[in-house]
Amino acid sequence: MKKFSGFLLITAALVSAVFLGATAGYAAITHDAVLDEKKLVLSDDKIEIFDKYDEAVHTSSPVVPHENFRLKTLPEQTKWAFIDTEDKDFYKHHGFAYKRMLKAAWENLKSRSFREGASTISQQLIKNTHLSQEKTIRRKLREFKLTKELEKRYSKDQILEKYLNTIYFGHSCFGLQSAARFYFGKEPSDLTLSDSAILAGLVRSPNNYSPFRHPENCLSRKKTVLKAMRKQGHIDAGEEAEALETPLPETPSISGFDRSYSDRVFDELESLAERYSFTIGGTLRIYTWLDPDTQSFLESLGEMSETDKTYAVLDNATHGFKAYYSTAGAIRRLPGSLIKPLMVYGPAVEENIIAPATPVLDEKTDFGGYSPKNFGDTYNGYVSARECLARSLNVPAVKILNSVGVEKAARYMQKMGLEIPEEDYSLALALGGMKNGFSLGDLLAAYSVFPGSGEYQPAGFIREIVIDGFTAYKRVFRPTRVFSEETAYLVNDMMKTAVKTGTAKKLRSLPFDISAKTGTSGTEKGNTDAYAVSCTTADVVGVWLGNADNSLTDLTGGGLPANILLKINEYLYRDRPPENFTRPDGIQTAELDRDEYYATHNMILADDSAPIQARLFELFKTSALPGVKSDKYTHPSISSPSLRYADGKVCIRLQEGAPDGYEYIVDRFDSVTHNTVYQGKYASCITDDNLERGKTYVYTVIPVYKGVRGKAVVLPTVTTDDRLQSVVPDTPPDIVDKNWWDY
Repeated sequence: MKKFSGFLLITAALVSAVFLGATAGYAAITHDAVLDEKKLVLSDDKIEIFDKYDEAVHTSSPVVPHENFRLKTLPEQTKWAFIDTEDKDFYKHHGFAYKRMLKAAWENLKSRSFREGASTISQQLIKNTHLSQEKTIRRKLREFKLTKELEKRYSKDQILEKYLNTIYFGHSCFGLQSAARFYFGKEPSDLTLSDSAILAGLVRSPNNYSPFRHPENCLSRKKTVLKAMRKQGHIDAGEEAEALETPLPETPSISGFDRSYSDRVFDELESLAERYSFTIGGTLRIYTWLDPDTQSFLESLGEMSETDKTYAVLDNATHGFKAYYSTAGAIRRLPGSLIKPLMVYGPAVEENIIAPATPVLDEKTDFGGYSPKNFGDTYNGYVSARECLARSLNVPAVKILNSVGVEKAARYMQKMGLEIPEEDYSLALALGGMKNGFSLGDLLAAYSVFPGSGEYQPAGFIREIVIDGFTAYKRVFRPTRVFSEETAYLVNDMMKTAVKTGTAKKLRSLPFDISAKTGTSGTEKGNTDAYAVSCTTADVVGVWLGNADNSLTDLTGGGLPANILLKINEYLYRDRPPENFTRPDGIQTAELDRDEYYATHNMILADDSAPIQARLFELFKTSALPGVKSDKYTHPSISSPSLRYADGKVCIRLQEGAPDGYEYIVDRFDSVTHNTVYQGKYASCITDDNLERGKTYVYTVIPVYKGVRGKAVVLPTVTTDDRLQSVVPDTPPDIVDKNWWDY
């Protein structure tokens, strides 16, 4: 019994020691956690955006800064929409939902993280306005102390009012006042049940539940909120059904939406908050790559087109957007031919399926029921891959994608941040045929692999986010290798040809290295999207014109978009041109046999002795040079000429296609003598009429280049006795000769 009593005393002492230690630790950790009434009110200096020079930006967003509303003006259903969704026991507890906390703690223990939360509205208010974003026990203890003080100092209605006046609703809307105006064009006092359910649903994840970005998600979340309200008895079945039938808003109710760089900044802020699990609130400092002068210039170009538009400038060094202007937001559109370098030519060059010089037969082709057409329904025969890209020919692009394979090409796209659903897999992808498409920003990030030596880095607007003095996010560069340095250079060089002679030739007046690609999407009735994108060593610039509602236009990428692109590039490099592209060590200029290239469509290296006019110069990877070299000048050779004897004379016809620099020696032999009957350039018919009757002659033809004799070609024997066979053929007659029947 004494032993048991001693055990109890020791246990009690240990428990007391642990309790005292915990109390002391709690006091030490939370001693400087003080509830600050000023932080509970959202003021103008709570949210600031900084440009690339760390200068504060005057945002053009129509919903920042914010105004506060009074809870007593709020419809009851609006109030309960938030309470039933976020904290159904709000009016019953004293700041904490202990059962939910224990459940969340158990889940965190199992996952060894702090992912699960059980925050009440009171806790959310403290977290959003007072605490850093770190997920640590220290912050939880400070949150606990401040929440208790909040509950003691303010009534429940006061807490709810402060919460609704500071919570983030997406699209740069802080507080219910700005959210009501932005989403519905109303004051909070005028919100309907349907409006309230949408706004209450946004709190959990504004980025995912925005009716303008993800209407399907928004509708699902709206149903969840209404179901919770009905379960708590705050609406009946009829009210729930009526609210569900009310359509979602399709566009913001405040004009000027998406005209400013800051709109994209807040879009990215929401995405980063979800990815890195921090809360948008407190004193918020957002550092961007904005160049204010370039931004102003883009906005000044807005009147050049009556359609919707997006202009963007991406800095290759930082992969941050210097400027962005849009009247339609970051909408996804079909890319048209803008996809060709990314999904067709890049993968094909990387896989050594093509080189810039590769001849591709441009002819009307049926690919198992799919029959793409070129612009104007015109076809050009054999065209180099370089010209196919520069002129944006459709059939060759489909042929090349067919050789690469759609699935393999889609994997390259994925490496560049461009996901293609499997249901879109078809050869139509070569021309941008898909369901949803991509945003211009995503396309520019992908295009940056070409001036970026084949490496991909996601583009963005934000370089750092500081909340309450704590760095919640800082951009870290982790490039992904997509193409080899050699492939990137070759494709970029092919797009330089598009500027010189192709669809982007409106840029050819620019006095510096620049590559470009245009693109157009639409139907036979009209076009819906027109693009122009350019690359220099400094920037990737993009222009999109179209209508957000998909109404048709007569615009093409090589027209007005290219003109606007020209103006932007002229502005960017008005004082100093960008550096030239640097050729990698693994690229070299090869000299091809021009005659073989155009006559037989084969890529054969030119003979070392070939004249300059017989050579075709083109870029190749050193590792993928043509493997055959011509010797037609080092060792002259010709196809066998045809020979015809009639009316006492011989006519020797040389085959066409021999090099222009060749000379020919024609010798005649009989049983006694040897005579040279001709020496000179190509002639359509070399004649010999100095013949004796009753003799047999043998002719040889020797090709000669710069004094170097090739192998003699022996022709069929000729007998001048008319009673005998006039020619003893060694080979079948040339049936191409129109007088073949004379033999």
